[in-house]
Amino acid sequence: QVHLVESGGGLVQTGGSVRLSCAASGSAFSFREYTIGWFRQAPGKEREFVAAGPWRNSRLFYADSVKGRFTISKDNAAHTVHLQMNNLSPDDTAVYSCAAGRPILSSVQTMAGYRYWGEGTQVTVSS
Repeated sequence: QVHLVESGGGLVQTGGSVRLSCAASGSAFSFREYTIGWFRQAPGKEREFVAAGPWRNSRLFYADSVKGRFTISKDNAAHTVHLQMNNLSPDDTAVYSCAAGRPILSSVQTMAGYRYWGEGTQVTVSS
C-alpha cells in the first residue's frame, strides 16, 4: 500500500511561486517503483493532468499549460515528490492532488494510470 499526503498550498499573488510536496509512506522499494502524478481541479471544472514523473526512472511529463513554469522533482531520502510552481496566475487556482501508480506510457497523463490518491491541497492565486 502507498499513502500520500500533500502540503504547501495556500494563498499567493499573481506572478508568485509556491512549492507543493507529496509525501509517500511505504517501503523504499515502493517509492522507487511508483510514478507520481499531479492533478488539479478548479471550481466548476473537470480534474486535469498537471505533471508526472519519473516514469521508468527518468522521464518527466508536463501539461502544455504549465510547461516552463512548473517543475517536478524528488527527494528519495524523504520519500517526497515536489512540484515547484512559478509565475502563477488566477487560472492556476485549484485543489492540487498527487497520485501514485505504475502507468503504461499511454496512461501517464490520465487519472486511470494511478491507483493511490492523496486528499489534495488548495492553491489560491489572487488577482
